[in-house]
Amino acid sequence: MAAKALTIAGSDSGGGAGIQADLKAFSAMGVYAASVVTAVTAQNTKAVTAIHPIPDDVVAAQIKAVLDDIQIDVIKIGMLGTPSLIAAVADALAGYDGPVVLDPVMVAKSGDTLLADSAINALKSILFARATLLTPNLPEAAKLVGEGSTQSQANALLELGVGAVLMKGGHADGETCTDHLVSQTGTQDFSAPRVNTRNTHGTGCSYSSAIAAGLAQGMALSDAVRHAHTWLHQAILRADELHVGQGHGPVHHFHALWK
Repeated sequence: MAAKALTIAGSDSGGGAGIQADLKAFSAMGVYAASVVTAVTAQNTKAVTAIHPIPDDVVAAQIKAVLDDIQIDVIKIGMLGTPSLIAAVADALAGYDGPVVLDPVMVAKSGDTLLADSAINALKSILFARATLLTPNLPEAAKLVGEGSTQSQANALLELGVGAVLMKGGHADGETCTDHLVSQTGTQDFSAPRVNTRNTHGTGCSYSSAIAAGLAQGMALSDAVRHAHTWLHQAILRADELHVGQGHGPVHHFHALWK
């Protein structure tokens, strides 16, 4: 029986991030993927040129349709643009008791804003308590709880109710990139050499989905993070083979399967 995952996120017409990245990551991990589209973006490797939000009731209907029929083992949540959509998603998930990986998507790789400032408080107050794992990068963590050390930011996020926090170190300086998995029981570090490439579009989406895939397959959280971290490092190492677009190209989700 295949593990089954649901992504709730926005669509990236360029195929590198958002729902498209989530579906590729789930598939690369051997997990069946279902999807709920929260927004349609006109996007490529260079910019986001338009965003069309899907009506809240249609998003909720998508979630209901999937959960009414398919036994979902994990849910990954990405782009949620407004307070009302965040509330609608939380209401639609009220009867779901499986793990939830929440990626607080705020800014695209191009620098375009994907989450309104007005929605940040709603995200914290409505969805954080439902999250098994929160996966912010350093700029996102600063927006959520202010500046500070990685540990102090992680502690502040835990106090808001999330089960665990993966503080991603991709935006830090240095030749080594280190992610910190922080929970009430302690901290685990996952490090890899920094890769010199501009093709990192969709890294966050892909990472959180790969972790979710591991949880869907029954892995412990630390094992799911370790497995996803190793996979993502290879996906970044092989990203330059794809030659997609003129800006920040995608990572190579299927590096283990084809060139």
